[in-house]
Amino acid sequence: MNRANARKMDSMPFSDPSRDRRIVMTLDAGGTALKFAAMRGNQLLVSPTPQPWRADRLDESLAAIVAGFESMSKSLPEPPAAISFAFPGPADYPAGIIGDLGNLPAFQGGVALGPMLEEKFKIPVFINNDGDLFAYGEAIAGFLPYVNQLLERAGSPKRYHNLMGITLGTGFGGGIVRDGELFLGDNSGAAEVWMLRNKLDPSLGAEEGASIRAVTRVYAEQSGISFEEAPDTQTIFEIGMGRRSGNIAAAREAYRRLGEVAGDALAQMLTLTDSLAVIGGGISGAHPLFLDPLFRALNACFEGNGQRRLGPVAFNIEVPEEREAFLRGETREITVPGSTRKVRYDPMQRTAVGLTRLGTSEAVAVGAYAFAIRKLGTPA
Repeated sequence: MNRANARKMDSMPFSDPSRDRRIVMTLDAGGTALKFAAMRGNQLLVSPTPQPWRADRLDESLAAIVAGFESMSKSLPEPPAAISFAFPGPADYPAGIIGDLGNLPAFQGGVALGPMLEEKFKIPVFINNDGDLFAYGEAIAGFLPYVNQLLERAGSPKRYHNLMGITLGTGFGGGIVRDGELFLGDNSGAAEVWMLRNKLDPSLGAEEGASIRAVTRVYAEQSGISFEEAPDTQTIFEIGMGRRSGNIAAAREAYRRLGEVAGDALAQMLTLTDSLAVIGGGISGAHPLFLDPLFRALNACFEGNGQRRLGPVAFNIEVPEEREAFLRGETREITVPGSTRKVRYDPMQRTAVGLTRLGTSEAVAVGAYAFAIRKLGTPA
């Protein structure tokens, strides 16, 4: 899609994706697998189905993407209205052109993936970053409405409108949603959390401390083995939980460091967004080993003057006691000056951080669907 069309679509009226009957085919493209799905009305018609692919050969990569969408379209009850999916950057997402990708070596020099798919399927194609779409999906139908529903049931006047999402996996991704709108930036490069400084090694980016390879590297270093000899991150997690034999101290240290680096990066982002935050990605299931250090980093103080690292207090929504404290806040009634009228007031500045409510792949699919429906506008 060209930029003129993208700007034109931005001015079109918004259609509620949960009530829309149009079908959109989606894809979450990872380093080792393609996950195709189809959605209607924010509901999965076809659940994400992982398909292995060769990300080091361009012709084979493009053929796998086309074949996946062709197969998906044949299983749908009616023709899809659009294709909308997640693909790693850097990229000119509005134009549908993928740039030079480190994790997907086949994509170099600018690959016009969006225009190619538009020519093939004769429908609009929208591409975004997976971190952006993850955050958008959780803002629409996952973590953000979940927290606001908890607040409503608790009788709190507090409501949230903004969400920061991070994904922990092959890379360290992020996305920002503000007042129901996905914030993309002027260069399709907003919320690139992986480029923040690594707290434990400022010479590197945060992704080198908060990703699959970071966990593997630390486990190997602590165990005195090579990177290639280290087990996968799921096995490292199970070792750390005492479920499998191995170096339990090394496993716990690997995830502790991930939590500290991710928490520090998230604190930097939340200082700017003043929002809720949700965590997803392929290794988010290891949260029993990294959430505590993540929250210690979020709620830490600067060593020089003792000032809090983050203005609002960050509560772990997954812990009942913290969830209750977050919902309770400090709500009280105050009197309007010169009047007998009373109003409710909650002065506690706070945020909640928790895990994906939809699952990462479904959140990406929901985000992709909602993005497409918004761009397509209200049906004629």
